[in-house]
Amino acid sequence: MSPSFEGSEWKKLVSKYYSSHTWKSIWQVLNSFIPFIATLIFMYLSLELSYFLTLLLSFPASGFLARIFIIQHDCGHSSFFNSQRANDLLGMFCSIFTFTPYHQWRKSHAIHHARSGNLERRGIGDIYTMTVNEYLSRSKWGRLKYRLYRNPLFLFVIIPTILFLIIYRFPNFRQKALKSVYANTYYTTLVICSLIGAVVWLIGLKAFLLILFPVIIITSSAGAWLFFVQHQFEDAYWANQDEWDYTKAAMSGSSYYKLPKVLQWFTGNIGFHHIHHLSPRIPNYKLEKCHKENPVLHTNAVLTLRTSFKSIFLSLWDESSKKLVSFRYLKTLQTE
Repeated sequence: MSPSFEGSEWKKLVSKYYSSHTWKSIWQVLNSFIPFIATLIFMYLSLELSYFLTLLLSFPASGFLARIFIIQHDCGHSSFFNSQRANDLLGMFCSIFTFTPYHQWRKSHAIHHARSGNLERRGIGDIYTMTVNEYLSRSKWGRLKYRLYRNPLFLFVIIPTILFLIIYRFPNFRQKALKSVYANTYYTTLVICSLIGAVVWLIGLKAFLLILFPVIIITSSAGAWLFFVQHQFEDAYWANQDEWDYTKAAMSGSSYYKLPKVLQWFTGNIGFHHIHHLSPRIPNYKLEKCHKENPVLHTNAVLTLRTSFKSIFLSLWDESSKKLVSFRYLKTLQTE
């Protein structure tokens, strides 16, 4: 459902949640970075005992890295601190750990917020989704490429890992809207490579790779999954430019991913994604409060850990039913 507001009346409800609390933000930095670095140290020490133990430790390490990414995400929305300079400095610092160039991601993500659910403005900062008609109009090769792209193994494991390790090291020259932040991508890559060089010199290449790869794979895969289910569910809102509405895109095109408390903590409340899309100025630690105190902002697009897996094979937007459908749905069209 979408809130029945006139124009931007909803802004009156959410505006009181805009201001960040400096000490809450600082505490979130401390309870994310300190345990993350401590866990990496334990992972290194565990290499002498059992690599199985190292792999087990990679899960909490990935959780803390996800929190660091959420901090960078909030900085990109200018919501983590009241000072823009403080947001940018911390965001750039986080980007060294997340392997994600701060200014490039900030700009592409802002484009995502401005265009989410708009069928005519897809392609930057989103998971590309074809309509049924677009897919059927493609050649066999074009359909095969799209099917490979939407295959769960590629979409949630291979592509995210390559994205964070390799693709984010270079600007995307095809996306002219990001031209102004090309330089930041190179600077971030230079700092990351310098840090990697220092760590490899300190602990050795083998130990570094044994620690890095499981953490990157788990974190990037979990991040891709979160981003997917927050916008890719059966009744997700999509519309053409002339019909597209910001409020509907936020409230009906973004899900409320109701996670267990421990996962909600590690993911920085990003499951309240409909609230976040409605007003990205709200710091992550106020999203739940905003949701609880304003029942009118509740949404029918509620997913749990169990029900979210139904979205895995939803790959196409069907213009006639106004729903996301699987490739199997095409067989029903052929029999009609």
